[in-house]
Amino acid sequence: SLPWTLASSYGLVACNICPLCSRKKAFQITKSFIPILEWLPNYRVKEWLISDIISGISTGLVATLQGLAYALLVAVPVGYGLYSAFFPILTYFFLGTSRHISVGPFPVVSLMVGSVVLSMAPDENFLLVSSNTTGLNKTLIDTESRDAQRVLIASTVTFLVGIIQLVLGALQIGFIVRYLADPLVGGFTTAAAFQVFVSQLKIVLNVSTKNYNGILSIIYTLIEIFERIGTTNIADLVAGLLTIVVCMAVKEINDRFKHKIPIPIPIEVIVTIVATGISYGADLEKKYNAGIVKNIPRGFLPPVPPVVSMFSQMAAAAFSIAVVAYAIAVSVGKVYATKYDYAIDGNQEFIAFGISNVFSGAFSCFVATTALSRTAVQESTGGKTQVAGLISAGIVMIAIVALGKLLEPLQKSVLAAVVIANLKGMFMQVCDVPRLWRQNKVDAMIWVFTCVASIILGLDLGLLAGLVFGLLTVVVRVQFPSWGGLGNVPGTDLYRNVKEYKNVVEPQGVKILQFSSPIFYANIDGLKSSLKSTVGFDAVRVYNKRLKALRKIQKLIKKGKLKATKNGIISDSGVANEAFEPDEDPEESEDLEIPTREIEIQVDWNSELPVKVNVPKVPIHSLIFDFGAVSFLDVVAVRSIRTIVKEFERIDVRVYFASHQDSIVTKLEQCAFFDDNIRKDIFFLTVHDAVLHIKSQIMYKDIQDPIFEKISLMQESKEPIEFTETSRPEDELDHAAIIYVVFVLIK
Repeated sequence: SLPWTLASSYGLVACNICPLCSRKKAFQITKSFIPILEWLPNYRVKEWLISDIISGISTGLVATLQGLAYALLVAVPVGYGLYSAFFPILTYFFLGTSRHISVGPFPVVSLMVGSVVLSMAPDENFLLVSSNTTGLNKTLIDTESRDAQRVLIASTVTFLVGIIQLVLGALQIGFIVRYLADPLVGGFTTAAAFQVFVSQLKIVLNVSTKNYNGILSIIYTLIEIFERIGTTNIADLVAGLLTIVVCMAVKEINDRFKHKIPIPIPIEVIVTIVATGISYGADLEKKYNAGIVKNIPRGFLPPVPPVVSMFSQMAAAAFSIAVVAYAIAVSVGKVYATKYDYAIDGNQEFIAFGISNVFSGAFSCFVATTALSRTAVQESTGGKTQVAGLISAGIVMIAIVALGKLLEPLQKSVLAAVVIANLKGMFMQVCDVPRLWRQNKVDAMIWVFTCVASIILGLDLGLLAGLVFGLLTVVVRVQFPSWGGLGNVPGTDLYRNVKEYKNVVEPQGVKILQFSSPIFYANIDGLKSSLKSTVGFDAVRVYNKRLKALRKIQKLIKKGKLKATKNGIISDSGVANEAFEPDEDPEESEDLEIPTREIEIQVDWNSELPVKVNVPKVPIHSLIFDFGAVSFLDVVAVRSIRTIVKEFERIDVRVYFASHQDSIVTKLEQCAFFDDNIRKDIFFLTVHDAVLHIKSQIMYKDIQDPIFEKISLMQESKEPIEFTETSRPEDELDHAAIIYVVFVLIK
């Protein structure tokens, strides 16, 4: 069950046998689950209380107005915004780990909830047909039933979001927010700001439109607004424009002179009070048909259970809302936690907001997270702890109990204008795009794609599309990673990219390939192509060409055109050398599988051959893979690397691995990479160690024996070839590119 899961995730399941399950240990675990037990006993009353009271009052006034305004985004009566600004704070006060965030509605999340509400309870579902005195039928909307249904849907969504957050927190899945990268969140919130602006624009103009939802809904809404712009209510338009101008101007003053002004000017509160007085005194509703708030419930409503049958219709949207709300809250919380040097627990935040939303969902609220502007007010006015949040909840409670009636004459266009004025910060994120483009073009593309997708497809599908696009960019970057050949910085044990550094020197006869990515099935072809580019040849093609050359040598030996001697292969004097024939069949791979007698001949493949076959030169004797940036391998990668090692070994190029992690060797062992031919002695801690080993091996080999390469010659004849000895001057023996022949019978 969920309580058992929660208890298990926090270690609350006690054991009578284990000595660690002491009372002190249990109290420590309880404090991690209820953080107030950690910080409240250490509360500095004399230093912090006055600051928290001042901050709480200021934040409470802003929260009251924003609660009313954001209710318009959810498409519920504005009074329910006050409940959403009150109830979530009560539970977060006990369970939250951030000291500074102000819990309550946020425009992006409110709009996402509103899209669910409008899709499940559109106006078309509540039409009434009435007849007037002229006998004509008139279509009306049953607003009372519609609003009641929308409130129920919003509270049910909130309850489901809380359950999802609670489950994710219990399962310790706080890391999920890491997949919401900053460019993705920036593009998404900017698109959401545009969606919010359009939804509030029709309220500022007091233009009625259909409630569109889904793909291209914002485009359809804009088209209908402009089609009906002639019906704009001038009183609402003037009030809205004045509110936007005044609020944005004063907010700019607050930002520029925040070091000189002890408390930010609560301009939303001032504008609301003035606008309410003007609307009431001038009777704007009757004289100019202005849209006003009209009815705000007084007091609290009894708790209402959610409609469980609706869960299946809203599950996908609820999951998106749960993750976005959590991501916004944690992002803002981390900013202030870093500023004031304390830590927040991501999993505990999931649980805190989950319980808050479950609790507030029972009281007809909509989803809570935090608002940037409201949190900034709480912090800038001196808020030290969540005591300021509790006091702000007290201010909202006063508005619910006593002041709601006074706000009924307030024009809705003023509330919509307050919402628009608070979107400035999100719209200014557009300025981040040029900077992102200069720093990282992929991040800039993620920002733009997410923004455009969220505007066109809607916030829920847009977020999913942006997330998928962001993950695809990661896959593409891993599939096509950076790579390069390395060279030695003279006089050091450092190795750097030969294309980026001028003075580095590649060790003679050695190529070093650095591959900066995990290696798995999707990028193994990239490893192979980068390997070919680094060494300058294809090992398989070299092997096949050598086989072809040896087959031609064999034929000429059988015809007597060439003689195999102890010192090499020479032509008969006076006989035309027919070995130089055109290279018309490049591979002849079909002959390579014929089981025959095999003759091993040592040939110096870098010298001139007695047959005209274009055998690629192999200027290296060793290859080193720098696996310092390889974090993991999959089965396909291990199999392919094993094949690469064998392909190079059969053309006498030794392969080494350097700077690898221990987990890489473990994975190779698990995948049966090692055998009698491929041993662990080809692995080195550093590239320089591998290079020194290669040099020592070459010096030892030079002393023991000349360097010749060895390869197979397919012999069709069952009878052994008779070899003749030819007398040649002793001084020519050192220059001969010939070797001896040994017969090996294979089946």
